[in-house]
Amino acid sequence: MPKITFIEHDGTVHDVEAEPGETVMEAAMRGSVAGIVAECGGSCTCATCHIYVDDAWISKTGERSLEEDEQLDNAYDVRANSRLSCQIKMSDELDGLTVRTPSYQGR
Repeated sequence: MPKITFIEHDGTVHDVEAEPGETVMEAAMRGSVAGIVAECGGSCTCATCHIYVDDAWISKTGERSLEEDEQLDNAYDVRANSRLSCQIKMSDELDGLTVRTPSYQGR
């Protein structure tokens, strides 16, 4: 199973195994990553699963959709590597993915 390393804003590290096809958000919720709130449950309507994708993984996680871009307009401290974790589906190619959580998940 592919693994994801979540690094929370306070430095807490979570290594979580993900099922192929599962979203990064779903893996975070199952792995009790406190930095992911996911109020909407993954429907891309709240931006509370905001993450920063490590630079080495940006090209492998794909492009943001228009819908994702619109939701990120409501997120805190958006950066070039910002993504919504509900929009990244795990695969064997993403084994070792490293992401960070912002200090605040709110609107």
